[in-house]
Amino acid sequence: MEPESLPKLEKPWRPERDPDLGAALRAVRPQASREKLDPVLESSQERELEVSWDSGQRAEPLGAEQESLSSWVSLKPETPLSRPQFLTEVSHKRRCRTNCLEAPLSQAFQWLGKKVGLHPWVFLLMPILLTAVLGTGFTYLPKDGKEDLEEQYTPIGSPAKAERRFVQEHFTTDDSDYFSVYRKSTEVNFASILVVSNTASLLEQEILSEISKLDHMVQALYGTQKNGKQILYSEVCAKIQGYCVPSNPLLSAWQVNKQLDLEKITFPIYKQNGQPMSLAGTLGGIILGQKIGTNQVLLKVKAMRLQYYLKTGGEDNEHSKMWLIHFLKQISNIEKSLALKMIQVVYFTSLSRQQEFEATSTTVIPLFYMAYLLIILFSISSCYRCDCVRNKMCVAAFGVISVALSVVSGFGFMLYTGVPFVTIVKNSPFLILGVGVDDMFIMISAWQKTNLTDSIKHRMARVYSKVAVSITITTITNILAFYTGVMTSFRSVQYFCIYTGTTLFFCYFYNITCFGAFLALDGKREAVCLRWLKKTDRPDQKCFSLKRCCCLPFGSLPDEQGADIHPMNSFFKDYFGPVLTSTKSKIFVVLLYILYLISSIYGCFQVKEGLDLRNLASDDSYITPYFNVEEKYFSDYGPRVMVIVTEPLDYWDKYARQKLERCLRDFENNGYVDKSLTEFWLQEYVQYMEDNRQDIKDKKTFINSISSFVMKFPLFKYDINISSLHEISCSRAFIQTIDISSSTNKKKMLLQLRDLAEECEIPLMVYNQAFIYFDQYTAIIENTVRNVIVASTIMFVVSLLLIPHPLCSLWVTFAIASVIVGVTGFMAFWNVNLDSISMINLVICIGFSFDFSAHITYAFVSSSEPSVNQRAIEALYMLGYPVLQSAVSTVIGVCVLAAAKAYIFRTFFKIMFLVMLFGAVHGLIFIPVFLTLF
Repeated sequence: MEPESLPKLEKPWRPERDPDLGAALRAVRPQASREKLDPVLESSQERELEVSWDSGQRAEPLGAEQESLSSWVSLKPETPLSRPQFLTEVSHKRRCRTNCLEAPLSQAFQWLGKKVGLHPWVFLLMPILLTAVLGTGFTYLPKDGKEDLEEQYTPIGSPAKAERRFVQEHFTTDDSDYFSVYRKSTEVNFASILVVSNTASLLEQEILSEISKLDHMVQALYGTQKNGKQILYSEVCAKIQGYCVPSNPLLSAWQVNKQLDLEKITFPIYKQNGQPMSLAGTLGGIILGQKIGTNQVLLKVKAMRLQYYLKTGGEDNEHSKMWLIHFLKQISNIEKSLALKMIQVVYFTSLSRQQEFEATSTTVIPLFYMAYLLIILFSISSCYRCDCVRNKMCVAAFGVISVALSVVSGFGFMLYTGVPFVTIVKNSPFLILGVGVDDMFIMISAWQKTNLTDSIKHRMARVYSKVAVSITITTITNILAFYTGVMTSFRSVQYFCIYTGTTLFFCYFYNITCFGAFLALDGKREAVCLRWLKKTDRPDQKCFSLKRCCCLPFGSLPDEQGADIHPMNSFFKDYFGPVLTSTKSKIFVVLLYILYLISSIYGCFQVKEGLDLRNLASDDSYITPYFNVEEKYFSDYGPRVMVIVTEPLDYWDKYARQKLERCLRDFENNGYVDKSLTEFWLQEYVQYMEDNRQDIKDKKTFINSISSFVMKFPLFKYDINISSLHEISCSRAFIQTIDISSSTNKKKMLLQLRDLAEECEIPLMVYNQAFIYFDQYTAIIENTVRNVIVASTIMFVVSLLLIPHPLCSLWVTFAIASVIVGVTGFMAFWNVNLDSISMINLVICIGFSFDFSAHITYAFVSSSEPSVNQRAIEALYMLGYPVLQSAVSTVIGVCVLAAAKAYIFRTFFKIMFLVMLFGAVHGLIFIPVFLTLF
């Protein structure tokens, strides 16, 4: 079409001269592009449109990054259009009205951009000064590095913690005379050695002799106090009737009688001189023979547990810990000195988990420097241009520095406010480093679209107005996604989310102040370079040096009026988009998505729940082989569980006892309980009274005879709580759990035992100290589902407010759900458990899923192209590269964690990689194709 066929305008048209046409144009394009737009022009100072009709060229779209929430209009009429005809055609365009928040936000940012352009040094130095002030908060960083694992990685207010308080208030123990580990309400001090035979069985005199030597050398160890006084094992060991608790009952019996017949050992109860002893949990890899009563003959034993229990209360607690520290230092020397040939040894102490967990935090610090270097290199390479004036390598490097400043400020501020700094927070800088540079890329790309001849103030105003909605919406969604993590019942997750969410806010603030100021200063460099490039070829030596420094490596004069279109944008428009929207590609993408969805849903049912405590240590830690051996040979028997009668009961009443016995039988009949190992004082007491021909029905006789009973069976006195009113206010029995090696079985066992206690007519409670950690299995899914639902709802509301198009919100919600299902499912294929650490990443997943899908969807529905395929191509052209940059930069930021030796850091990388991969695939492949189909 020739320009002469278009209507001529005597003066440039402005919206205020024709309100109807102006409104129609704004509906199609709220923020019109200025560069290379003949039909639609926008002043960088005033948000108004100027239309010139003396050209029929199609309006070129802006670069992808800064146009994520704007649309552009094609004004290439096939025939001359009158004003009414043009207005009618425009009214049929697809539109999305967002002025309610977009317009004021853009105006506010435009004002801020002008201020930054006018006073760059103020906006550059003030954030740096703020960082220096907030950075002093690092003086509050804990020096000892101690972290309460139970406090941080178990659910807040879990039932087990309430059960423990009840046990502590109503039952006592005595480590000095009548120690019983399963009667303790909390963990005790101990050292544990697992001995594995190199032969088929360790029930041989030679092997037991070697184990006995090891046992004697361990008990011969002594610690040393600061004053030089020795701490002997015999002084700190837990005792029974004045003697240290035997490290292993079978080994102890052999040490007493070396002629012990090893072929007549019965399991799980073995009687020595008429005294029964339980071997359950002390021997592993057993093979049983013929049955003798409720027991079986022990044929072969592959492993043996040597357990050295130490005193826990008062001053003895510190002495016990000193002995344990000395044990850890000397155990390797003991192995070497004994030159063990017939057995292998692994070890663990009550201090090991804490010490090894604290040691893992130091291993990740060098990785941060590597991540920092990689992000700088990626940023520089992404922002490199052959155009010497527009080259932004230095700006990109400073953008990474700006992110680092935000980390210092955010962490310092949190430390000032007293938010605990836990080990898992050390993952945060890697994530922020990857995410923080995304806004930098958007601002640099927006700057590249401005006119070189404009003033710095006007160019900054234009950049800020263009990126306002884009960087604000991504920041808000990510921060809100993190702050929903505060709702979880795991403190470590709460602190991680608070630190990361707050630091992301500082990152946003520094991007629009500190980084923007540096961008403005670089704009002044552009102006100087441009002037020198225009000079003659014979400047003086001083001028020549400056020009050469400014113009390396290329000295060609840039297009002052032209926009800088990145080759990747052209790739998405000319190659990727057309191929993706072809019919064959759509069919392939739909089939690929169905396969992805089926695999993900299958994986969701395979995910294991809960944090394995061995994963809190490094891979090369000495506790890892210990847990491996324990899982292999000692997984048959779980903890002994207290069954507590929580209220007074008439134990002398026959019917009351029958009710209690029925409930106890229900426990014994459970699949996770070994009925042959139940221990209940009442059963022994009834037998005791019958043997002594006492009237069990008489209350007074029943109560008064307990004192003589506990003298004969001293351990039972710690199971009966008699009040001052001579009533049994509460008492307890013990059941032995079995076959709970997996987290699923632990969860089932815990829930089933609690259900049985609740169903009993008599008020009962079940407890074991391990339940404190088992409760995470019951809480993790509930917390994850709740956080995901709340965060998704928030994302939906935000999408309606900032991009109020129903189709956008629906597709965003779909993408969030799809990515979460995919990440959760593929966690199982990558051996990642659903625990407090992975739950953090699922919350993060929501924010990134929103970012990737919202912009692509909005660009599609706002496009003015006539066909769905063309709209999809346009959306990819505008936003394909920014989505790819965002995903790649985040993966680079966390990829160094793949080399970490600790599970908690490696898991963070795995899930973030899945989040970025699936988020980018949805944004660049699935969503564009589905938008063309539905």
